[in-house]
Amino acid sequence: MEFSQQLGLYTQRVNDCLDLALPSQHTRPERLHDAMRYAALNGGKRVRPLLVYATGECLQIEPAKLDPIAVAIELIHAFSLVHDDLPAMDNDDLRRGMPTVHRQFDEATAILAADALQPLAFQAVAVSSALSDREKVGIIGKISQACGSLGMTGGQSIDLASEGKSLTGDELKTLHSLKTGALLVVCVTAVCDLSRDLNDDEITALNSFASSIGLAFQIRDDILDVEGETHVIGKPAGADERLNKATWPSIFGMDASLKQCAELLNDGVAELGRFGERADGLRWLARYIVERAK
Repeated sequence: MEFSQQLGLYTQRVNDCLDLALPSQHTRPERLHDAMRYAALNGGKRVRPLLVYATGECLQIEPAKLDPIAVAIELIHAFSLVHDDLPAMDNDDLRRGMPTVHRQFDEATAILAADALQPLAFQAVAVSSALSDREKVGIIGKISQACGSLGMTGGQSIDLASEGKSLTGDELKTLHSLKTGALLVVCVTAVCDLSRDLNDDEITALNSFASSIGLAFQIRDDILDVEGETHVIGKPAGADERLNKATWPSIFGMDASLKQCAELLNDGVAELGRFGERADGLRWLARYIVERAK
């Protein structure tokens, strides 16, 4: 079965796993748990879990071992979005076509919900019966680095400090690679820890693929902020311009941004040649990331 045909199955699989991992909204403190579930289960493309499952297909890893990785990374992603939307950050009122968590609940509850989602991500890996202790340590180490000050959180800090400034291509690439790329890369590299058959060249190729697609993902986001419509992309269009953020289109123009996305897609897909048909899911997902409309 082609990966595009399994998309719904994988999406439902991770949604079911998230539902089990999250505390019930009827468990005290009910409001906090309701906000956590709202943040994690309120739609979303599930690109990161899909990248985990597509890598698992490529490396022939059983889905049960992929579930805790997919859940952990999606919970980290949800935590980051709640914080990004806060008044102290991007001050957004809309996410996935719905009120942001601090608007649906309140600012304090949103902060606490995000704070609780982050440790829950690591708990999902730590309590998994499908993973060995060695695998758990490796996966937790990779995810924690990807979301810390040398990864996603550091990228967000650089992003805030860069508002109103003109960055060089290398500076903007670093910002995007940390803020968005790091968590996308770990979707691939954490799965590599589950394979005993990979050689160094294959690991390097998968890492290069993920790095290219991670950067392309953020550039595409920048493009959609300019070209997209709020009701389609599910968040306020034009927000980057209003906040005077450093983006690929604002610095290099739309044509250069589209060209860069296409080049990154070609470079990333080329890295998958050694894996043959096993990597078809990764190829499909890479094209979806670069060509998506929301």
